[in-house]
Amino acid sequence: MFKNLKYDIQAVKQNDPAARNSFEIIMLYPSIHALIFHRMAHFLYKRHLFFLARLISQISRFITGIEIHPGAKIGKGLFIDHGMGVVIGETAEIGDNVTIFHGVTLGGTGKDKGKRHPTVGNNVVIGAGAKILGPIKIGDGAKIGANAVVLKEVPSKATAVGIPARIIMTRPENIIEISHYQGKIRTIYNEMII
Repeated sequence: MFKNLKYDIQAVKQNDPAARNSFEIIMLYPSIHALIFHRMAHFLYKRHLFFLARLISQISRFITGIEIHPGAKIGKGLFIDHGMGVVIGETAEIGDNVTIFHGVTLGGTGKDKGKRHPTVGNNVVIGAGAKILGPIKIGDGAKIGANAVVLKEVPSKATAVGIPARIIMTRPENIIEISHYQGKIRTIYNEMII
C-alpha cells in the first residue's frame, strides 16, 4: 500500500504544476485521500465485508467529493484533478497512470448485468464532465474530451469528443503532407472520424 502511495504522490507531482511537495499533496489533495480510502475499502470488499467497505467509501465521498465503489479495480498512479463530482462504479477497472478531471462518471447504462462499467486502459486522460457509460473499453493512451458522452469503445491512442462521442484518430501513419512553410516545417494530419 505504501509503495502505491509513493507512486501516486509522484503521479500528482508530474501531472499538477501547482503541486509543491509531498507533504502538501498528502495533506491537501482529495485524489490521494480518495485512493487511500479506496484501497482500504477494496481490501474489505474482496474479503466480502461489504458493509464496512461501503461505509468507508461513503465516508471518503463525504470528505473528498469523489465517489468510488469499493468493488472498482484501480491501478497505480491515478490522478483525479480537483475531484469533485467524480463517480466510479462497482465493476469499473482503471489502468495505471490515468488522469481524470472533475465531474467524470465511469458508470453503467442500467441495461447490463454483471460487468456494467467501463474498463480504462493505461495512460488515459479523461476531460472534465465526461461520461463513459457501459461495459466498454477505453484503449491505452486514449483521450476523452471534456463533456463527451462515450457509449462505444475507444481504440488506443484515439481521441473521443462530442455527444455522443465520435472518435478522432491522429497518428503518425495518418500524416498526409510534410512541407516547408515560411522556413518552418509544417505537418498536416489526416484526421479520421470513425
